[in-house]
Amino acid sequence: GFNRVSFGVQDFDPRVQKAVHRVQPFEQVQALVEEVRRLRFDSINLDLIYGLPYQTLESFQKTVDQVLTIQPDRIALYAYAHLPARFKPQRRIDAETLPAVATKVQMMDQAIHAFMAHGYDYIGMDHFALPEDQLAKVKRDGRLQRNFQGYHTHAGADLLGFGVSAISQVGQAYSQSVKTLEAYYAALDAGKFPVERGLTLESDDLLRREVIMSLMCQGRIAFEPIEQNYGIDFATYFQDALERLQEFEQEGLLTRTLAGLEVSKAGWFFVRPMAMSFDKYLWLHQDHQRFSKVL
Repeated sequence: GFNRVSFGVQDFDPRVQKAVHRVQPFEQVQALVEEVRRLRFDSINLDLIYGLPYQTLESFQKTVDQVLTIQPDRIALYAYAHLPARFKPQRRIDAETLPAVATKVQMMDQAIHAFMAHGYDYIGMDHFALPEDQLAKVKRDGRLQRNFQGYHTHAGADLLGFGVSAISQVGQAYSQSVKTLEAYYAALDAGKFPVERGLTLESDDLLRREVIMSLMCQGRIAFEPIEQNYGIDFATYFQDALERLQEFEQEGLLTRTLAGLEVSKAGWFFVRPMAMSFDKYLWLHQDHQRFSKVL
C-alpha cells in the first residue's frame, strides 16, 4: 500500500498559530503515521508547502524538524502558487501576507539541505525518498516514471481519476472531469461520464512526452533511439529547445555531446525549467522568463 499524508502543522506566524494547531496538531499527524506503520503500509509520504500566508523561515524550519522526527519514506516539497484569478478561494488571501520570493528560496534551500543531511535522496522536481524506499531504488536503476501527480514506480500504467476535476490518462488519451459537484452529479444522473474535456496525443506530442519524461526521470536524453523511433534528426527538430538549454550548459548544469544530453548532479535541481524548453505549447502561448527567474 501507499499512503500520502498532507502535513502543515504549526507552520505559520504566531498570530495564526493557535487556529492552525486546532485544525491539525503535530501529535495528530504523528499518531496517524504510527498507525499507518502498524498496518504495514509499504511507503508513507508527507506533502509540505512553503510560501504560505504568514509563513516565516523560523516556522517552516520547525515544520521541517518535526517531519524529520517522523522520518517518512518520501517527502514532496511544493511551493505555494498564488493564482487568485484561477482559484476563487485564494481571493480571500491577502497577498501582503505571503513570504517574499527571496524568503521562499531560503525556505526551499533550508529544507533541501535538511532532508539530504538526514539521508534522503533527491529524486527530482520536489521529491525526496529514503535510500531503501522503492522510489529511490527505481531512480538508481533508471526506471523512474512520472505523471501529473508526481514521480512513481510503475511503467506503462493507465490512470483513472474519479471525482470533480480528476484527470485520467489511458494510453494516448487524457481527460478531465467537470469541476463542480453540481455538474458532476448532473452528468452521473443523466447516465453520462462527467468529463469536461479531453485530448488525444498526436505524433509530435508523443515525441515531446518521451523527451521530457526522459529528462525528468532519467536525467538524460539519448538522441539515437529517439531519432530511430520517430524518424527525425534531433538537433534539427529541437533546434529551438537546444538553444534555450545553452544557458544551463554554460552554468555546468547540463552537458551536451554528439550522443545526447546529460544532467549534472547540481542540474537535477533545475530539471523542471530544462524540460520546459521542449514544451511546444508553453512557448507558443505564454510569455516566458529565463530559468533563473522561474526559480
